[in-house]
Amino acid sequence: MARKLPPLNPLRAFEASARTLSFTKAADELFVTQAAISHQIKMLEDVIGVQLFKRLNRALMLTEEGMIFLPFVRDALDTLAAGMDKLRRQETAGALTVSVMPSFASAWLVPRLTNFKQAHPDIDLRISANFELVDFNRDDVDVALRWGKGEYPGLKSERFMTEDIFPVCSPKLLTDGPNPIKVPDDLKYHSLIHDEMKTDWRMWLLTAKVKGIDLDKGLSFNQSNLVLQAAIAGQGVALGRSSMTHDALASGQLVKPFNLILPGDLAFYIVAPAASFDKPKVKAFREWVIGEVENDDASHS
Repeated sequence: MARKLPPLNPLRAFEASARTLSFTKAADELFVTQAAISHQIKMLEDVIGVQLFKRLNRALMLTEEGMIFLPFVRDALDTLAAGMDKLRRQETAGALTVSVMPSFASAWLVPRLTNFKQAHPDIDLRISANFELVDFNRDDVDVALRWGKGEYPGLKSERFMTEDIFPVCSPKLLTDGPNPIKVPDDLKYHSLIHDEMKTDWRMWLLTAKVKGIDLDKGLSFNQSNLVLQAAIAGQGVALGRSSMTHDALASGQLVKPFNLILPGDLAFYIVAPAASFDKPKVKAFREWVIGEVENDDASHS
């Protein structure tokens, strides 16, 4: 059965007037005129069919009916406010599922998650590490971190990290063995470590004017994090990307033997449906990711 209820504004005017016993103070509190408060009270009295206030010369008093009605109105407004607060907390807290490539998750995202938890203790991150493209209509995913050109039909994306490409290796390869690495031509005496993008090595060697290296030889992995682990272990020279190697270079596990750096033609993007891109939880995660990248750039500089 449909409830017969008065409009919300007259109820707010009544509660404020009853609490302050003043139409003027109620008007100031609700940012309206005193005439508007009087009109709202008169409307409420007409709807419920009783007089709620005794209007005296210089005072305002609740009638007996007004005193009976006030606690019900106050409880109703408190319940409504509590419901609104709960909805706001749900938008800014709770679970946030992030889809990310496994290599980027292990090399960059996971080491920084403590920072996110400290900044946003009410958001519970759920990391879904996989190479599959996300279907936001089907998958339980709120936001994705992807490497590409930023072209994702039907979705909104924001670039947060560009890529530079350069060789990296264990520092011991610069000093140990019969052929320590000094110049690019010294790569002929060391194993190259590949991921599936051997074209990057080809472009770097061409730019460095290094010839006579067979790119079909050397270690090969299908994941970038394994490439870096092999380089850290001293098993050869890998072609690193700025995003993946930042922490290992900062800790001294890896070094850049040469100054030749190639700009990558792809970048990392934050991707989500346009309708949810600026929702509080997604926005908080986006701003945190961008802030972490800016901190990395500052420390690198």
